[in-house]
Amino acid sequence: MPSSVLWAVDLFGRVFTLSTAGQSWELCRDAQLEFKRVSAATQCCWGIACDNQVYVYVCASDVPIRRREEAYENQRWNPVGGFCETLLPSDRWPWSDVSGLQHRALDGVALPSPHWEWESDWYVDENFGGEPTEKGGWTYAIDFPATYTRDKKWNSCVRRRRWIRYRRYKSRDAWAKIPAEDDPQQLPDPFNDISVGGWEIIDEPVGRLSVWAVSLQGKVWYREDVSHPNPEGSSWSLVDTPGEAVQISCGPHDLLWVTLWEGQALVREGINRNNPKGSSWSIVESPMSENGIMHVSVGVGVVWAVTKDRKVWFRRGVNSYNPCGTSWIEMVGEMMMVNVGLNDQVWGIGWEDRALYFRQGVTQSELSGKTWKAIVAGRECDRSHSGSSSSLLSAGCFFGDEVRGSGESCGPSDTDACSEAEKPGPDPDIGGTAECGVEVAGSASAPAELPWTNIDLKEPKKGPSHSAPGFPETPDLSSLGLLPLGLEEPYSADYPPLWAWVSGGGCAVEAHAVVKWFTVQSGLSPSVQTLSLSITPAQTAAWRKQIFQQLTERTKRELENFRHYEQAVEQSVWVKTGALQWWCDWKPHKWVDVRVALEQFTGHDGARDSILFIYYVVHEEKKVTALVPVLHEAKHSFALYTPERTRQRWPVRLAATTEQDMSDWLALLNLSCCESRRVHGRPSPQAIWSVTCKGDIFVSEPSPDLEAPERLLPCDQMFWRQMGGHLRLVEANSRGVVWGIGYDHTAWVYTGGYGGGCFQGLASSTGNIYTQSDVKCVYIYENQRWNPVTGYTSRGLPTDRYMWSDATGLQECTKTSTKPPSLQWTWVSDWFVDFSVSGGTDQEGWQYASDFPASYHGYKTMKDFVRRRCWARKCKLVTSGPWLEVAPIALGDVSIIPESPGANGSGPSIALWAVSDKGDVLCRLGVSELNPAGSSWLHVGTDQPFASVSIGACYQVWAVARDGSAFYRGSVSPSQPAGDCWYHIPSPPKQRLTQVSVGHTAVFALDENGNLWYRQGVTPSYPQGSSWEHVSNNVRRVSVGPLDQVWVIANKVQGSRSLSRGTVCHRIGVQPREPKGQGWDYGIGGGWDHLSVRANATRAPRSSSQETPSRQSGEQSLPSEPLKVAGGPQETLGPVCC
Repeated sequence: MPSSVLWAVDLFGRVFTLSTAGQSWELCRDAQLEFKRVSAATQCCWGIACDNQVYVYVCASDVPIRRREEAYENQRWNPVGGFCETLLPSDRWPWSDVSGLQHRALDGVALPSPHWEWESDWYVDENFGGEPTEKGGWTYAIDFPATYTRDKKWNSCVRRRRWIRYRRYKSRDAWAKIPAEDDPQQLPDPFNDISVGGWEIIDEPVGRLSVWAVSLQGKVWYREDVSHPNPEGSSWSLVDTPGEAVQISCGPHDLLWVTLWEGQALVREGINRNNPKGSSWSIVESPMSENGIMHVSVGVGVVWAVTKDRKVWFRRGVNSYNPCGTSWIEMVGEMMMVNVGLNDQVWGIGWEDRALYFRQGVTQSELSGKTWKAIVAGRECDRSHSGSSSSLLSAGCFFGDEVRGSGESCGPSDTDACSEAEKPGPDPDIGGTAECGVEVAGSASAPAELPWTNIDLKEPKKGPSHSAPGFPETPDLSSLGLLPLGLEEPYSADYPPLWAWVSGGGCAVEAHAVVKWFTVQSGLSPSVQTLSLSITPAQTAAWRKQIFQQLTERTKRELENFRHYEQAVEQSVWVKTGALQWWCDWKPHKWVDVRVALEQFTGHDGARDSILFIYYVVHEEKKVTALVPVLHEAKHSFALYTPERTRQRWPVRLAATTEQDMSDWLALLNLSCCESRRVHGRPSPQAIWSVTCKGDIFVSEPSPDLEAPERLLPCDQMFWRQMGGHLRLVEANSRGVVWGIGYDHTAWVYTGGYGGGCFQGLASSTGNIYTQSDVKCVYIYENQRWNPVTGYTSRGLPTDRYMWSDATGLQECTKTSTKPPSLQWTWVSDWFVDFSVSGGTDQEGWQYASDFPASYHGYKTMKDFVRRRCWARKCKLVTSGPWLEVAPIALGDVSIIPESPGANGSGPSIALWAVSDKGDVLCRLGVSELNPAGSSWLHVGTDQPFASVSIGACYQVWAVARDGSAFYRGSVSPSQPAGDCWYHIPSPPKQRLTQVSVGHTAVFALDENGNLWYRQGVTPSYPQGSSWEHVSNNVRRVSVGPLDQVWVIANKVQGSRSLSRGTVCHRIGVQPREPKGQGWDYGIGGGWDHLSVRANATRAPRSSSQETPSRQSGEQSLPSEPLKVAGGPQETLGPVCC
């Protein structure tokens, strides 16, 4: 679980944060500001100070917040003077925005607030559509507006060029005041409450937030245009309400509740991507007519409320389709306020003791939780006061007891059922369920010594306090508002923190995660230290040692009676037998019940080998090279490869009845294969890593003959073993640093273990295995055809595709029939419209075209007779493996510098470059063998978002932008890890690049049509090269290693039975004089998505005679057209059904 923080405000207006990985509160910066309320998100926090002004706190990050400002210079051709700024009266402004409707002079573009600063001066953008323009950056057209081109033609009467300037947000890790409106008439009233949410509205642009506020006059306001690139927003807009509002709460999705003065609640309906402010209000009555709602807090699908009698209520039946819910359920405890955070976790502040509580047991199946538990966390200043007092009051926040007012004695309360001596120990839990009626505050015992405060003195005095049963009960400190005066700090270590507000919107606590908030840490105070367990670590070690010694002696006694027996040597043993299902690849093409048996035998040299027997048509499989789980909606299946079946791309497919049965077979077969090849432990630093389209990770130990020109080892002889975890891509280098990226763009670093997931016991390491999760989307398409009578309808022509289908239209996929990719995945969202598809969409998500299939666009024309829109649904997988999350930046691509052949690998750091999911280019600092995760990110400025990056062995950095253009980063070195500037490299003619890979000297690139290109003319004096040369087609992914070896994932390769998609291929014949190679050697497939050979720096021995095997010669390109097989299925029968 990555670290996140909980925000809270104490009674003195100071803001504190508590990390999920820590045990103490940290005081927020700008301590001179006093706040009333805060509302947090993942990367920022909004607050209202005591001056009723709104502030925003943006957390620091390695990636800066940059905003690009654009202005267009427009000119028209004049027969006398050529192109000039003298335009026609009907033309646009000489300096305008992209539409030409607004005047936008360069000197008129100002910073929106003092919290921004300019990065550079204005400059001309000389990149147009991924290709460089002529000097000056001009693009030409016939007239305004029209289609612009970078080439000047005879009829080019107008031209324009784009000027760019970047501004950077500089107020990070500090409270920044939101600027007031320019127009005093638009200035809202002083604010009383604020709430942040809306960052997970279905298909909302990444980084957008919904900020709502309530003024002192009871009006509701919405902050426009708040997003990650614009954290301050632009302006406040008034939202009409049917009553006077008191408090407001906004959830991460589309829930918004408002509390009214009359005690009712307002629910906002109609919130979506196109209308984040919603459309209408609905009224929800209070749980009890005599006590109205005082406070409300909402999450993804939950609503919690506090009424005026301090009772806590849970709203049942709340979801996106029914935001009002169905009924109220009374919960345990009396709270001043509650707050719902990420994952619908709940925090609250006790009414009597002002202590902070966490709701334990909140899960997706039990959203109301089970019990309140007090958060045991001190402040940073507590450590300096660890020996200041032995009073029990210093542990008041741990017990959750009442803190009495100063100057009066404490009488026993009504809840004192037993004395302190009779209590077994501290119990910060406030147990019970919704049916119970237990008070939140625990029983208050009379302490032996209380700190007294005299308001006439500068220092507090301590005096004895004796309990008097006849004295009336003293009100608690929070209800009287009496605070110790005369202290430099508002309260010392002997006083528990008294809280006024809490916000968990940026705090991610998993349902079963273990946080350190509920255990007592050392160094706070003597009274706190006495709460620890009575059993010390020394005593624990003693009895453990005693048990171990007794077990050792018993083992010796039992073995003593058998010393005269000869040691038995087992020559053959049946390891496992069972029943599986086998996929019959010929008619009738169905799953057939078979009996299988794994026979394992030991040779005279002690080496183990195994044979798997499949008893149906006497199949006997020897020398298994890979065991691959298969993506199947209804079967727990896996594929078994041998060298012969790898060449045929025709694996044996087996299925088990249960997931556990399949996991057992996979683990046992994998262990048997590793033992027969004597492959044990973690992969070597030179291992080849790969990922299937299912997300499974495989490694192969490279042989020196793999890259040998004379004794070339065929790819079908390679042994692949599975590692635990789930990733989309993985990159490695020969110093043991391995990084991966999941489908949800989360970055992971390899910990050095092996196994995990279904590989347990002997097939897994005992340490360095951690829980890993991944989220991906499943897409289906809704298709419609235009009808002259009814318009667009779901009734198509008989020759049309299915009205609900996949992207190709060949398979029918409806919302009800579409399942998660496999049984290991579970749905975590409902179906929603995907607005981010290529080509753009209209406001409802539709794409239009003249017919199926055709080129789709996001607007309707007279010739568009069909339309479609994409629906998506998120699913989640939870597994384990040797991977640790690298937070907090989401990545889209990563590249680690390969080691040069012969390098000793003792460099101080390892260069690692990455591209974020937003297109920012990053350089990781502090990466080494001892610290593979590195220390921090260094942002590398770009003029546009990037998609791919690769760093070569000599620090040559190449990258590809999202528009398909290539770039080279100059002057990158260990002393200057980020380089100095980007050089634009023209793309191949009429091609848009998608990926680049750099080896020792070779540079290969891949375009969107599957063409593989080699960069000619790359030399140390001219590292940009001269031109692109075509190598092959039908390529999905390319990886160039430190020996300039080239490996690819082929898109389509014909097998003996069917077409194989996603096949590992090795380029043979690669030599210094022939860097493009001569042909292809086919390996395992299909279903492979990613491959990395950048760690294999083992130089193969060379010989004068270099003879290529006959079966591999003459192959200059990968076959792209499938061959029809009579009576056979036309889809892949590889390990994964693509």
